[in-house]
Amino acid sequence: MSGFPILSIMLAVPFVGALWCLFAPGSDEARARGARVTALAASLIDFALGIVLWLGYQTGGPRWQFVEKSDVFGRFSWALGVDGIAMLLIVLTVFLVPLCILASWKAIAKRVPEYMAVFLLTEILMLGVFMAQDLFLFYIMFEGGLIPMYLIIGIWGGARRIYASYKFFLYTLLGSLLMLIAMLMMAHTAGTTSIPALMAYNFPPAMQDWLFLAFFASFAVKMPMWPVHTWLPDAHVEAPTAGSVILAGVMLKLAGYGFLRFALPMFPQASAHYMWLIFALSMIATVYTSLVALVQKDMKKLIAYSSVAHMALVTFGLFAFNEQGIEGGMMVMLGHGLVSSALFLCVGVVYDRLHTREIDRYGGIANNMPAYATFFLFFTMASVGLPGLSNFPGEFLSMMGTYEISSWAAFVAVTGIITGAAYMLYLYRRIAFGPQKNADAAAMPDLEPREWLILAPLAAATLWMGVYPESFIAPMRQDVAAILVRLHPTAPASDAALTAPPARPVMAKPAIAAAGER
Repeated sequence: MSGFPILSIMLAVPFVGALWCLFAPGSDEARARGARVTALAASLIDFALGIVLWLGYQTGGPRWQFVEKSDVFGRFSWALGVDGIAMLLIVLTVFLVPLCILASWKAIAKRVPEYMAVFLLTEILMLGVFMAQDLFLFYIMFEGGLIPMYLIIGIWGGARRIYASYKFFLYTLLGSLLMLIAMLMMAHTAGTTSIPALMAYNFPPAMQDWLFLAFFASFAVKMPMWPVHTWLPDAHVEAPTAGSVILAGVMLKLAGYGFLRFALPMFPQASAHYMWLIFALSMIATVYTSLVALVQKDMKKLIAYSSVAHMALVTFGLFAFNEQGIEGGMMVMLGHGLVSSALFLCVGVVYDRLHTREIDRYGGIANNMPAYATFFLFFTMASVGLPGLSNFPGEFLSMMGTYEISSWAAFVAVTGIITGAAYMLYLYRRIAFGPQKNADAAAMPDLEPREWLILAPLAAATLWMGVYPESFIAPMRQDVAAILVRLHPTAPASDAALTAPPARPVMAKPAIAAAGER
């Protein structure tokens, strides 16, 4: 595939589709029908290109593949390329977008061409984040994604959509302004805006602290980490179903990708210095958001809080400074992208029928919706980390990596998984089992063919990832190893090394060196 600009084509296809959705001639009804078909076709073409990207990616080959570069002006260039980490997230994105289009087929009835165009624009910007190899191209894509999601929530959302959309926009924008200042400092200091070059550049230790904190201000909000997570439940509750799917499935992963691409390799000393702050915030998020999820009455809000708890497992793993932790954090992102998307789609199925997300309005629907109840149970089991399904490999690796650096943090992470099982099973029991208290819920029909077409691929991918996780770990292994090379000299000691006195003080090695050998 040498010389074939597959990455640029993957960005161009949804762009052309969005233009056709907006400017196609015809009556309103014809334009709406055409926009649905056009958006689905464009997203399926990108999905096919994503499969080609995966099949063409050489595991163990060059670090950066499918590279495209064209100078635009000054230091800014149209520079695209992927490694194994970016490739997996790109495939996740192009897999979810057609399912979102199908989920919006009937749910979105007003301003359909504009909705489909905005959704395709969202796909372009998310893919651009993972493809960008220029610092400022990354920033444009990273921040540009705010605009279409702001419109999706604000125009096609629920009753409090204006409040939720403004809160989402302001939270994420304010954090990212600091990141822009940091990027300007980096470009001035290193003399380049090339991300691969910056990943190998050694910034002064004192400068690393400030750069890390600036990037952390942006990524912590996008992740979202406690205590800057409060925009997420509101955004999820008010967003249409497809908006919640793409927000949980992909947009929350942008920050995790940012930690892997910027914070860890570019600022290794600062990352080690602030590791315990990350662990502390992750421990609070795990316990607090899990307990808050237990008392929710809205299905979407419960799943939204569960997302915050799962993202804490990501930060645990990424900042464990070992292979198991980083690979586990990445696997949690991929598994959560599948399972959280499926859970929001399951909520959308019953919402389209009853137009309420109140848990108490349901009950006993396994009697009249057995296929739906089976899918919902399958994804609930995946969410709680059942072995053989997608979330288990990532959670296991993340906790194993965390345990190597801190047994206390690993213990708190385990409590989050236990409480996660409690609130997800409690949710399922109240919806699927028990007496049928409401006649309208008891009369809901089971899944229609379009809904089977949405949920079945997600179930297959969830099972594949749980049964054969090596197919997802192998492409990223070389890239994780490269990050560890940067982190190795600054790897922090474990809590055991910090508290246990050496048996022979004269011959004892420094704690950091000992941790590095382990």
